[in-house]
Amino acid sequence: MDGLPLEQWLAAAVFLGARVSGLMVFCPFLGSSAIPVRLKAVLTVLITVLLYPLRGPVQLDFHSWQWTGIVLSEIVIGLILGLAANFMMEAPMMAGQILGVQMGYSLATLFDPQTQADTPVLGELHRLGALLIFLQLDVHHWLLRAVVKSFAYLPAQTGLSSHGAMTGLLQAAGGIFLVGVQIAAPALVATLLADVALGFLGKASPQLPVLFIGLSVKNLLGMAVLFGVIAYWPHSFSARFADSIGLGERLLHLAH
Repeated sequence: MDGLPLEQWLAAAVFLGARVSGLMVFCPFLGSSAIPVRLKAVLTVLITVLLYPLRGPVQLDFHSWQWTGIVLSEIVIGLILGLAANFMMEAPMMAGQILGVQMGYSLATLFDPQTQADTPVLGELHRLGALLIFLQLDVHHWLLRAVVKSFAYLPAQTGLSSHGAMTGLLQAAGGIFLVGVQIAAPALVATLLADVALGFLGKASPQLPVLFIGLSVKNLLGMAVLFGVIAYWPHSFSARFADSIGLGERLLHLAH
């Protein structure tokens, strides 16, 4: 141990594990409620062991009774990073729900094991697509790097200012709807234009059963546009995932 006291090695492991465990609560995929709690605990320990050589021991300049407060602040730091990343997973769900109402799929639901609730089918399609891209791009590795990097500007013994971080989190949560509309924009615009065209067609030919054919037209047109833009999702979501991790780091800077 190079002459270092055991407390310094133990403190580094505990603080790193607390920050990782906070991340595991809201981290996409790893934080899913479909993963058993015991498996999450094992993953947290394994990740802590793997990341420990990058962190190393810490210098202890606090009393033993301060450990609880520091561990809690470490968990909060992990929670902030996990929430920032999870916001990006909620935006596709919002996009799917918007399109579900517009295209007539709002009543078609599936059971979502992550939220333990019935979810509109298009919302689940968007969420699963974003999750597959999340795993294919190794964004979970980006999150782990962000955790290790956070010790450089936010050491374990640094106090947190919750006001700045909470304000930033609320602003980021408010942007979920905007990002969801941006994701849904191509199919949404196409179906809205179809509504306008069908409205004019109904005025020009009152005998035409617009109400009966309108839903089918919007359904087919919306699905065609949706499947056409899926090819561009990896590039788009890559930038958005990078922005979400950057958001988490900015929130931690505000919490400094």
